[in-house]
Amino acid sequence: MTSTIAVSNIGGPRLTLGFDRFDRLDLDRHLAVHGKLRTPELDDLARMAEQVDMRGRGGAGFPFARKLMAVAARVRRPGSDRLPLLPGEEEARRSSEDVVVVVNGAEGEPGSMKDKVLLGRAPHLVLDGAQIAATALGTQRIVVAVESDEAARSVRAAISERRMPARVVRLTERFISGESGAVVRAVNGEFPIPPGVKVRAAESGVDGCPTLLSNTETFAQLAVLTSLGPDLYASAGTDDEPGTTLLTIGGTKVVEAPLGTSLRAVLDHCDVPPGQGVLVGGYHGMWLDEAAVTRAVLSRAGMRKVGGTVGAGIILPLGQGTCPLGEATRIASYLAAQSAGQCGPCRLGLPDVVRALNALTEGSGTVEDVRRAAGIGRGRGACTHPDGTAKFVLSAMEAFAEDIELHRFGGGCGRSTYGVLPLPVPDGSEARVAIDWSRCDGHGLCAYLVPELIQLDRYGFPVVLGTDIPSWMEKDVQRAVAMCPALALRVVGGIPGSPVRRS
Repeated sequence: MTSTIAVSNIGGPRLTLGFDRFDRLDLDRHLAVHGKLRTPELDDLARMAEQVDMRGRGGAGFPFARKLMAVAARVRRPGSDRLPLLPGEEEARRSSEDVVVVVNGAEGEPGSMKDKVLLGRAPHLVLDGAQIAATALGTQRIVVAVESDEAARSVRAAISERRMPARVVRLTERFISGESGAVVRAVNGEFPIPPGVKVRAAESGVDGCPTLLSNTETFAQLAVLTSLGPDLYASAGTDDEPGTTLLTIGGTKVVEAPLGTSLRAVLDHCDVPPGQGVLVGGYHGMWLDEAAVTRAVLSRAGMRKVGGTVGAGIILPLGQGTCPLGEATRIASYLAAQSAGQCGPCRLGLPDVVRALNALTEGSGTVEDVRRAAGIGRGRGACTHPDGTAKFVLSAMEAFAEDIELHRFGGGCGRSTYGVLPLPVPDGSEARVAIDWSRCDGHGLCAYLVPELIQLDRYGFPVVLGTDIPSWMEKDVQRAVAMCPALALRVVGGIPGSPVRRS
């Protein structure tokens, strides 16, 4: 329950205003705390967003004003000639009624809770932002895409209170579910994975219409900006990056802090030590060692100076006592299984990265092997998932160099991997490939049929990658199990009756 997540603030609340008094702000409480909704004209809204350089809070940090005006440029607004047609655009321009505003409430990445907290406890603030943008674009079509039952209930209740024509769409809770193309596909009733080709939502999004799609916190920030005005909004944060941001610390605490706050101050506020290193920006982010943590400032510019990123505001300290390389390998295995499997860098590249990490953990591999595996296919993926995973892994090679040396020369660091970095709680559907060695004769057919999961050693016997079977590989695995000449290939785990069944 989001009401049980510890939420606090540094320097005064904005997004979290009223959280000290109410578990959830219904419409009456919201109006008492934040005041009546104001809806600026499009040009005024864009000007305010530009003045404070408002950026998306979903991780990419794209300027909101540019995204807003990119959608507006595709719209023919009755009685307005302020947006002239570009050459060849006569047929492409749509009516304002065709525009869609989508609140991206996908938060499939483990360790992030800020958007769930906003949707669960301050849904009207998010809907205010969505309504402000929709009114400026001349549309009433608003979609809120969410993953959890609690968020869906909270948003539906808020929509009902406001009597607004908005709908809620449930998303599959996966790591890649928040990618913009995946969200659009989910809203359109298609399989919720990135489309594989770059399609700008501003040009063709929901139902092929121009779509303004942004993160939950971004719309909440837009509501705060409209309420406060640019000058008061900029009274927090830095001159270059005004405002506050929401952070999730250790996967369990949400903190609102002004941009420009030191990372050390946030950790001290949460009473969380940096441990062996701090991961900033989540599982597509970067590791910071102790020296970098001391210098790090939570802003785009501040994080760049220490080689980090704010991303979606996920901060994960790695506690003492667990094996850093083992933790990094565990997360890389999860990321490999979470891919959409629609391009080579995901299908083959990420499993190779996991194999190289496993070998390094066991003392038989090298850092160069990991770097080589992570470097193959960089920039060639169908989405950013393989590049983000590679960034996470390569950053770990730098941050935990001392621990890696112990593995290379001693076969281990003497510490167990306790799994302190958050991953989804298993629901029983997870399944893996296994070999019955009393039957296996080394035919090698399985490695030919599912090379992503199985490779042959130098003696021709299968070596299984120890990751969950990705959903896109289920049919291939079934085929490999059925075709194994020795009936040695097995699937272990999983729910009986599911597409990949337990043997």
